[in-house]
Amino acid sequence: MAGQTKKLPLRKCTGCQEMKNKREMIRILRTTEGEIVLDRTGRKNGRGAYVCCSMECFEKAVKNRGLERSLKQKVPEETYENLKKEIESIEKG
Repeated sequence: MAGQTKKLPLRKCTGCQEMKNKREMIRILRTTEGEIVLDRTGRKNGRGAYVCCSMECFEKAVKNRGLERSLKQKVPEETYENLKKEIESIEKG
């Protein structure tokens, strides 16, 4: 068993469609109540979609409706605005 490396979980970005390390991405979650929120921990229950930590990928995901497809639900415009503000704060942070 010595010398084995731990397998890194990969997820596909809904914007750029690239497979990346799960920890390098932002998880957007549809809760069981149908609410769409940013999951910073990556551990909340619900259906998740992943986006790279860049505004460019988020905008691509909005444009190509990648988030709506992954979450299997129409995303309200105000939710996109809230997510955009949170991603901007992560980029600056």
